[in-house]
Amino acid sequence: MPEITKTVAIIQARMGSTRLPGKVLADVCGQTMLSRVVDRVSNANGVDGVVVAVPDTLIDRHLVHFCEQQQISIVVGPEHDVLSRYVKAADHTAARRIVRITADCPLIDPEVIDETISVLDHNPSYDYGCNFWPTRHFPRGLDIEVLTIETLRRIDRMMTTARHREHVTLGIYEQPDLFQIGFKGAASNHSHLRWTVDTAEDLDLVNQIYRHFEGREFRWLDVIEAYDRFPNWLSINQHIVQKAA
Repeated sequence: MPEITKTVAIIQARMGSTRLPGKVLADVCGQTMLSRVVDRVSNANGVDGVVVAVPDTLIDRHLVHFCEQQQISIVVGPEHDVLSRYVKAADHTAARRIVRITADCPLIDPEVIDETISVLDHNPSYDYGCNFWPTRHFPRGLDIEVLTIETLRRIDRMMTTARHREHVTLGIYEQPDLFQIGFKGAASNHSHLRWTVDTAEDLDLVNQIYRHFEGREFRWLDVIEAYDRFPNWLSINQHIVQKAA
């Protein structure tokens, strides 16, 4: 039988957000935002395991304790060297392929995760695949990256500056000629929508979306349809400017 590739989603999370401190444990309709992300990522068929990569700081001990209480798998590593955290998490889980997710995306979609994973399934020569570069179709907050363990180890060796260590895959799309890159687009462009959580307004929006679905399972296109009924959602956080890497 052919060897099965173990695909692990590594969710980076921290308590020290500058614009919305503690946001990963903020309430989203009765659950923490991190729990929402873990649940939705776990529902992806192509993901064999989920681990949260947490900084080794005093403030993040509360996050570690929460994950332990909830029986969420964690790996603890350097605060600013997030790339090292990813390598440690990949080694800990014996991953052969890594799905990179951030904990501030409570609308992350399991079907989009599977579709992005399939980019590498269908193209074994690819080092990396994502759904936002070189162009964005999906709302911000549905960002998904998939890379092989060989690619992760390669960028760990290559990337030495602080910004490249903190922003794990930045070096890949800054030097695309060095990598075989796949892209997962969408049928229509919804890049003007902001579903990531970095401010109180962002958190307000995702709470309104979750309240609308009243505990029912939903996918990203269900949310797109709901915007027709609730056009005011667009104005809640459209003025927020995304922080640069």
